[in-house]
Amino acid sequence: MIRVLLAEDQGMMRGALALLLGLEDDVEVVAQVGDGAGVLAEALRTRPDVAVLDIEMPGRSGLDVAADLRRELPACKVLIVTTFGRPGYLRRAMEAGASGFLVKDGPIEDLVAALRRVLAGERVVDPVLAAAALSVGPNPLTDRERDVLTAASDGATVADIAGRLHLSESTVRNHLSAAIGKTGARNRIEAVGTARHNGWL
Repeated sequence: MIRVLLAEDQGMMRGALALLLGLEDDVEVVAQVGDGAGVLAEALRTRPDVAVLDIEMPGRSGLDVAADLRRELPACKVLIVTTFGRPGYLRRAMEAGASGFLVKDGPIEDLVAALRRVLAGERVVDPVLAAAALSVGPNPLTDRERDVLTAASDGATVADIAGRLHLSESTVRNHLSAAIGKTGARNRIEAVGTARHNGWL
């Protein structure tokens, strides 16, 4: 049996996935979690073979949780299943130790096949997303530039960002300028949009 933990913040989607996976003879859903913050504790309690994680969840993102699981429960494979097929997310998921990355618009048969393949030690990646990730290239932003752009995404002023991140205003301006240049944007709003679209934030 493949013991599966499902982490998905939308209750109806989580329940439907659990129901469909439960129809398979070799799959048992041993845990269901509705937020990222509770995944690690539940995984340590139930010891699943594979954790199926959404990316955008309350508490902690699926990308953060993937790194937690690699560190605390290395025998558990991670399969990211998300609505957001962004090239940067794929790269970050692989760097965090995920064994697979699928988008949610595929059939359930693809998910079941992916569970079996990652448990067998294979890597499973949505082919369209893999091609897009290669064409976009790696994330050009430094960690600090990502922090500053994320802080700027709600329309905060340079002074607000500086206070929030404990930086000087000139440092914030420098990071914003660098991020705008690296994303090929005309201003910080465009830079945030480009970075989000590519999964760099």
